[in-house]
Amino acid sequence: MRILALDHGTKRIGVAVSDETKIIAQPLEYILAAPFADFLVRLKKILLEKEIDLILIGLPRNMDGSYGPAAQKVQTFVGVLKTAVTVPIKMWDERLTSSQANKILIQGGVRRDKRKEKVDKMAAAILLQSYLDGI
Repeated sequence: MRILALDHGTKRIGVAVSDETKIIAQPLEYILAAPFADFLVRLKKILLEKEIDLILIGLPRNMDGSYGPAAQKVQTFVGVLKTAVTVPIKMWDERLTSSQANKILIQGGVRRDKRKEKVDKMAAAILLQSYLDGI
């Protein structure tokens, strides 16, 4: 069984998955956030294919630890998702994952036009790895 991480965004949702031993996170893909029905179809397919037993969703927090409008959007998203899937869902602090992902991609020499395609799934992998390192 594996853990699936989602980095929620308004346009794209980054997806990463752990290995079966739950030690290493791997970026998987991104799914367009809208239309939500299409997102759900793809998510459910991944849940079955990868034998996921936990969904980890990044909860954005301000640097002082407080929650802002982005966190409220994620909490709403999680509420809707809980009615659509049976896999348990857990939220995890995702401060700075997108900026870390961008730095890694820049250091790796990924061109700007290609970075947009990769940053969401890389942010999901960073989120998931931080969780795996903590369990």
